[in-house]
Amino acid sequence: MRIALGVEYDGGSYNGWQSQPDVPNVQDALQAALSGIAGEGVAVLAAGRTDTGVHALEQVVHFDTGCSRPLSAWVRGTNALLPRDIAVLWAIPVAEEFHARFSAQARSYQYVLVNRPSRVGVHHGKVGWFHTPLDVGAMREAAGHLLGRHDFSSFRSAECQAKTPVKHLQRLDIRRQGDTIIFDLTADAFLHHMVRNILGCLVYVGKGKHPPQWMKEVLEHRNRTHAAPTFAPDGLYLKRIHYDPKWNLPQLKFE
Repeated sequence: MRIALGVEYDGGSYNGWQSQPDVPNVQDALQAALSGIAGEGVAVLAAGRTDTGVHALEQVVHFDTGCSRPLSAWVRGTNALLPRDIAVLWAIPVAEEFHARFSAQARSYQYVLVNRPSRVGVHHGKVGWFHTPLDVGAMREAAGHLLGRHDFSSFRSAECQAKTPVKHLQRLDIRRQGDTIIFDLTADAFLHHMVRNILGCLVYVGKGKHPPQWMKEVLEHRNRTHAAPTFAPDGLYLKRIHYDPKWNLPQLKFE
């Protein structure tokens, strides 16, 4: 039987999603809890890997198991065995053809940035912060140059293992709510550090270091050295994995 799960987590205490020896990671914690419920070893495959310090509102994973458990056991039972900063949101049986990663049609990320002179206290680790005023209009104009299918080599890390740097950025919306700026991005897939590198460039434009047209120049250079430094992971959330409706996966609602 193949089971799909929706999982949320606070990435602040973990070295990213992926299983790694001798460091805390979300995958190992989830696999250990699921194995406790199944009474056998369980290996999960995720829709995408998140970096150290990056959070998830709804990561999607799947696993195969020969044991029979009520769906509530995969949710409540697993949550009872998980650390407090990781939680299973839903569980559903899926066809064996379903694959959390390869069946995904798109991924959405959200970055929450507090833009005020004083640093963050209560929400430390959950939001990014920038101390000088940012021009949202200029950032929106700059973002427009990135929409569509492009070679995003200027925004990929040196450690990126993607087979191609060509991705289709379908959405890059920017809105301000008081002293908070929210960035919403959707693409068919993202390169390693792509969102955080785009954020770094948008902040450069927003603070007036470069005009909006500079973003187009960075993109066309196809060289990481022409872009801004990688922005902090704190405010970055994997928000949603998009699938064909035929899989009948739950659709949680987010702002």
